[in-house]
This record gives sequence, structure tokens and C-alpha cells, in this order.
Amino acid sequence: MKEFLLICFFLFLVFFYNIEIKAEDLRIIDGDTIILHGEKIRFSGIDAPELKQTCNKYDQLVYCGILAREVLLKRIGNQIPTCAKEGKDVYNRFLAECFINESSLSQYLVRSGYAFAYRKYSTIFIKDEEYAKQRNLGIWSMKFKYPWEFRK
Repeated sequence: MKEFLLICFFLFLVFFYNIEIKAEDLRIIDGDTIILHGEKIRFSGIDAPELKQTCNKYDQLVYCGILAREVLLKRIGNQIPTCAKEGKDVYNRFLAECFINESSLSQYLVRSGYAFAYRKYSTIFIKDEEYAKQRNLGIWSMKFKYPWEFRK
């Protein structure tokens, strides 16, 4: 429990000091959006919690949007992802699936429970979401609102 509270405190500091994550031409915006070589890229087929979004675990407030961003940051490490663009969204962001060493970042986030299959636009990651949900991984171990409900 002590470790959990320390993680929450760290994430709280990251959120309020708005630390920018940079590695040459990479900036991680949130759990499903990056800027790569100056282009804003939204991971297609998934939806991660918004940065300001909170969840509840054991009656403790958790900044699950920041947590999703931190999981993505840790997965990318000091590497630069490669992205396969699929078009643009209504906000003029590129939609893409991005990879580290040929491993999908979207699949990783959904399968580990820090993003959701965005069924409104894709069915690709549904089995990965079911995997995380059945095992109470990541956000599935918390009380939460889906990101698309939180944005309303």
C-alpha cells in the first residue's frame, strides 16, 4: 500500500509540474497521443484515459490518465517509435499504429489494461481488452469511467 501511495504522489507531481517527456524528436502527450518528428499522432483503435481523468482504487484517488502516460513512457524508454499512418482524425491528428521493435504500442497499452479498445472506430484490440479485463490488469483493477464518457 505504501508503494501504491508513493506512485500516486509521483504521478501527482508529474501532472502538476507538466514535465515534458522528450527524446530528440519525440514528445509523449498522453496515453494515446505523441508528437513524432513534429507531427501529432493519435494511436488508432484505442482510447486511453485523459490526463486529468481520475480513477479510484481502494478508496484512493488515482490519476489514471497520468498513469497511462507513464506506462507508455516506460514502454518506449529511450527509443523512437515507428508509426504506420492510417489517415487523419477530425482534429487533424494523424491516426497511426506505432511500434517499438515491431511490437504495437496500442496493443501493449490495451493488453496491460491502460487503454481501451475504441470499439466506435475499430475492433482490432477487443481480445486484448478482454484479456486485461479478465485479469483485472491496470485500470481494470480500479473504478473508472471510460475516456469517451469522461469527455462528455
